[in-house]
Amino acid sequence: MQFTYVLPGWESSTHDNRVLRDTLSRKKSLKVPQGTYYLCDAGYMNCAGFLTPFKARNVIERSFVLLNMRWGILRNTTWYSRKTIGRIILACALLHNFIRSNMALDPMEHLLGDDIEDLEGNNIEVMEWTGFRNNLANEMYEAHLQTRHS
Repeated sequence: MQFTYVLPGWESSTHDNRVLRDTLSRKKSLKVPQGTYYLCDAGYMNCAGFLTPFKARNVIERSFVLLNMRWGILRNTTWYSRKTIGRIILACALLHNFIRSNMALDPMEHLLGDDIEDLEGNNIEVMEWTGFRNNLANEMYEAHLQTRHS
């Protein structure tokens, strides 16, 4: 539940896929190492390098909810400049990561609920990557069972 890439500046009403497209097209873009995948929240669709979770409530959503619970400045409108707001968001994410990596138990995590809906896309590419995600999960589970019984 830590942040590896932060891109502040988009309004919260902007669709996740638009932000992802912008992130991948930037000079200092988010890089997905070959053969790996980022777990995305339900607002994204399954595609190359990005897989959505099976569960309704997932780590990504929980991380953002926890970030907003922890830092009240992120929940309120502000008069700061866009550049300053971006720096505030980065600072909050860095402090969040510091807390998560230096505390065995996060004292705020027990306040999180379990009620985010999982959304699935319905175009061909999304369905292919959803199938890939399902097969990957099954392979991982089978491998886990084999090592457990060895």
